[in-house]
Amino acid sequence: MRHILIVAILGIAQLAIGQKFFSKTGKITFSSEASLEKIEATNTSASTVIDLGTGNMEWAVLIQGFQFEKSLMKEHFNENYMESTKYPKAVFKGKIDNPSTINLAKDGTYEVTVSGQLEIHGVTKPVTTKGTINVKKGMIDSASSKMTVAIADYGIEIPKLVADNIAKTVDISIQADYQPLSAVR
Repeated sequence: MRHILIVAILGIAQLAIGQKFFSKTGKITFSSEASLEKIEATNTSASTVIDLGTGNMEWAVLIQGFQFEKSLMKEHFNENYMESTKYPKAVFKGKIDNPSTINLAKDGTYEVTVSGQLEIHGVTKPVTTKGTINVKKGMIDSASSKMTVAIADYGIEIPKLVADNIAKTVDISIQADYQPLSAVR
């Protein structure tokens, strides 16, 4: 009886650990399209963790890791707008509002709503967005979401001289392929 109890406790502990998933290769893309210029950049080294047991989710990305088509855009982005030496990363900390709708026992795509705090350029604002989580073979396989943020909300100033070149809002897309957190232990 004692051995059965120990095995049951270890199984429950493993299940709890198995509900945490991570990625160090999350992809964040942003784009803004103004009348004179379209600006796009991608970063494929975002870190993210999902704890399905609690619904907690976090993302972090280094600002200098965004890659642009033109190197001058990257320089202006980091030095003039994002001040990436002063504000080196962007962070989202939030929660899946409906984690109980995700069934690890059934492969499929699950619609979720995520709410939390998004910090960009040293400014933190509440955000809520829709996303999808894909389950495959009893694990979170991938997740994705899109949102739009206003540049001014995060204290990013655009000089009047180039104001027509830069949109007032930025579309952000995120995507990550996950693996169980226990896989790194």
